Amino acid sequence: MAASSSIVSVAATASSVPILPSSCDFSNLREIKKQLLLIAGLTRERGLLHSSKWSAELAFSLPALPLADLQPPPPITESGEKKKDDETVDSLGPLEKGQVKNEALRELRVELSKKHQARELDGFGLYLYGVVLRKLDLVKEAIDVFVEATHVLPLHWGAWLELCNLITDKEMLKFLSLPDTWMKEFFLAHIYTELQLIEEALQKYQNLIDVGFSKSSYIVSQIAVAYHNIRDIDKALSIFNELRKQDPYRIENMDTFSNLLYVRSMKSELSYLAHNLCEIDKYRVETCCVIGNYYSLRSQHEKAALYFQRALKLNPRYLGAWTLMGHEYMEMKNTSAAIQAYRHAIEVNKRDYRAWYGLGQTYEILKMPFYCLYYYRRAHQLRPNDSRMLVALGECYEKLNQLVEAKKCYWRAYAVGDVEKMALVKLAKLHEQLTESEQAAQCYIKYIQDIYSCGEIVEHLEESTAFRYLAQYYFKCKLWDEASACAQKCCAFNDTREEGKALLRQILQLRNQGETPSSEIPAPFFLPASLSANNTPTRRVSPLNLSSVTP
Repeated sequence: MAASSSIVSVAATASSVPILPSSCDFSNLREIKKQLLLIAGLTRERGLLHSSKWSAELAFSLPALPLADLQPPPPITESGEKKKDDETVDSLGPLEKGQVKNEALRELRVELSKKHQARELDGFGLYLYGVVLRKLDLVKEAIDVFVEATHVLPLHWGAWLELCNLITDKEMLKFLSLPDTWMKEFFLAHIYTELQLIEEALQKYQNLIDVGFSKSSYIVSQIAVAYHNIRDIDKALSIFNELRKQDPYRIENMDTFSNLLYVRSMKSELSYLAHNLCEIDKYRVETCCVIGNYYSLRSQHEKAALYFQRALKLNPRYLGAWTLMGHEYMEMKNTSAAIQAYRHAIEVNKRDYRAWYGLGQTYEILKMPFYCLYYYRRAHQLRPNDSRMLVALGECYEKLNQLVEAKKCYWRAYAVGDVEKMALVKLAKLHEQLTESEQAAQCYIKYIQDIYSCGEIVEHLEESTAFRYLAQYYFKCKLWDEASACAQKCCAFNDTREEGKALLRQILQLRNQGETPSSEIPAPFFLPASLSANNTPTRRVSPLNLSSVTP
């Protein structure tokens, strides 16, 4: 009972918390800074260190106040879930640690509920009550209490963050009765980023910069995270590099920065970041994740998993570490541990598309297509314009012999911008399987046009596959010039060289026999101009009639 009484004693001190007005007006930045400094002290006093740091960092980005306006810092006290942590022995790994429950939660709920009904809870007490409800999986009740907490104490960022973690879509957001305060703008920018509404999020952050928060490293880092979420890697890397120059000791969001360095295989930069963060604070979850990414890039997956486990010992609710650890278990072929890690990530945040996608991949390895279809669908719902989710769905539908749905997915993946340049090839092969030769040729032509116009280096296997099919297609259509050009391209690849040479000999033989080329080939089949010249193709084939269908 000691664990609950200490928390309730903090929650019930309504008279000790001063009234903190927070209007929606940004015109008085001096008053906003005073409010931020005051709430930073109050949250630090209660052990709410994340909220305290967020408020202090935001206050630092605003113009300095005269010393006479500054209040002395309050005394620091301790708080935490001591009983739960005492029962979580070091011998337990993070997968087991996440299953340890705080047995005092139900008692806390009863006590806090009574005080809530008696209107004895201040903003911090409401925040604690909401956390207890969330830990008991009473989501609807928790949302209502956190909304109430934002009304009573709008300057407490922790209540806004907890609310953000419980909102799963924009529709839920519309029905929230939020206070009309300038803090709401920060919340909306954050939730838009989390919900992948990146344009709206970037607009909100730009508005906050315009009203006076231009020096806020928090806002700069959030903008970088937003670009990371839409896979604009170059832009995100550029912003993170600039942020590192402005604030070289910043650790927040550096794990996201390391994800970008990992994707680009920038080993030396990732190594420098890992060493630098280790010197600043090696006991931060972000530092552990960065080091884990470094070892993962070096294909030392056991060491990588160890550092992700260390991160989770520091904070069992740290989303990124669960997802990354799932990836490492996948690399080590430990599918059961990977599934457990991904499920923990979803428990922390049901909006984490990477965890849903990882579960789909895991069940795909286990050859359980109905399961992976479910998880890929969930990932697609969270990232409707991510071509990787659509391609994965298409492959799943193929395995289930739902070929019409597979075709829709592949075409949609191409329409939204195929980042891996694989959707058209898979669609073409599907048309081949269905003996739809004209549609297959269309897809291969589109594929070749795209890779030649953008100049990307692609896998030779797929490029050669496209040229081989087109060479055979044009040959059957008696278009000797086009067939000959594609056959010559086949000779540049090891796997199609012999077929290309054989086809060239056949074409030469038919020409010598006086065989005339056909003039009855249905439009719009033609050889892309870039195969015979360096210019970009000027004519494109008409798309298939599937673009309006979303799976």
